[in-house]
Amino acid sequence: MSSQLFGTDGIRGTANQWPITPEVALSLGRAVARILPATSSEKHKVLIGRDTRLSGDMLEAAITSGLISEGSEVILAGVAPTPAIAHLTQSLGCDAGIMLTASHNPYQDNGIKIFGADGYKLSDEQELAVEAIILAEKLDDPTAELGSSSTLPDTLQRYSEFAQNAVSANALSGLKIVLDCANGAAHEVGPTIFKQLGAEVISLATSPDGKNINQNCGALHPEHAAKAVIEHGAHIGICFDGDADRVIFCDEAGQVIDGDSMLCLCAKALKTQGKLKHNTLVATIMSNLGMRDSLAADGIALETTGVGDRLVLERMREKGYNLGGENSGHIIYADHATTGDGIMSALMVLSLMGEKSQPLSQLANCMEIYPQVLLALAVSEKPPIDTVPELAAAIATAEATFDQSEYTGRVLVRYSGTERKIRVLTECSDAALAQSQADLIVAAIAATIGTSAS
Repeated sequence: MSSQLFGTDGIRGTANQWPITPEVALSLGRAVARILPATSSEKHKVLIGRDTRLSGDMLEAAITSGLISEGSEVILAGVAPTPAIAHLTQSLGCDAGIMLTASHNPYQDNGIKIFGADGYKLSDEQELAVEAIILAEKLDDPTAELGSSSTLPDTLQRYSEFAQNAVSANALSGLKIVLDCANGAAHEVGPTIFKQLGAEVISLATSPDGKNINQNCGALHPEHAAKAVIEHGAHIGICFDGDADRVIFCDEAGQVIDGDSMLCLCAKALKTQGKLKHNTLVATIMSNLGMRDSLAADGIALETTGVGDRLVLERMREKGYNLGGENSGHIIYADHATTGDGIMSALMVLSLMGEKSQPLSQLANCMEIYPQVLLALAVSEKPPIDTVPELAAAIATAEATFDQSEYTGRVLVRYSGTERKIRVLTECSDAALAQSQADLIVAAIAATIGTSAS
């Protein structure tokens, strides 16, 4: 059974349009309360956090109402990064945690991520159970006594202490850092953490107004941090997305570092330290083939999953791996966090720079990046790809071309799990061949289901 509401990262859409409406949010609150297992205490405890979007208050109020109507005790964490909510759900002994965010999307969008008591995202089965309740024509009346809500006064302090404990005191002493917080959830706690660990911090995009989250800033626009690194003579640029669960880096020369290079250097560092469990990194099928080859040269295996940090984390938990991520900036250090954590990942990288006494440009020069063409095209609908003959034929032609050539290559076409887009990836050690095959696939999309490229 496939989900109608939940995508690769919770429920997401345009705020005040289905399914991101107060009506759905209220039903979701009721649904979450109903699927939680019975506890020894009288009432379930549920933590709610949000990013800085204008619609966050609306969704928070609606979900809170739903939970209270079912007898839950709601703890409001306020504006905080997604990884903070995941951590605090577990550390506070909550039965569930809910984060209201659309991550890197513009402010008009919002979303709902749900964590279990262990700080991990809900399983497919749990999401389907929540969805069935939301979509039911009529819900039975609540039977529990009303719950209540309270505000957690020290959300950011608790998370700050947790994050800082991952590295040694004053680990960042002597470092000058440009920190772009995307006018999002890390706008307050991000600079605080890095300053308290001894760094000089030049902060960007730390004045959210409800509408400027991710707007020409943060992980989507690292060029601003890169420019500031040059202007201030900083050692590194660090760019978060709206909920700070992913991070993009710039080196001391203002060069934006590819996400696969960051995963590669983190894996090699843990291997050198003897801390990389099973000598394996988990990444998605979107990662560059060059990373696989570079890791193999150092005796590190690469396991790949479908797209989405949740799938990466599921593989890590299944097989006991402790490092994984996506080249979009998610890095999961499972020894420290239950989800991607941009702040934690940045601390690990900065600590490594100090340990090695090497600049990021040198550390990140750890793999050859094979040429890729990566495109996102808006679509009018999302029919199964194999039911669009022109598109299926173009993909088959590209695959056959790569198989018959002397170059290593591949093609990947998939729909976005969070937006009405189709993503096209061609990769080949010959850049011209990668581009020509991408052009054929894009033409087929444009002639059938596509509207425009972005």
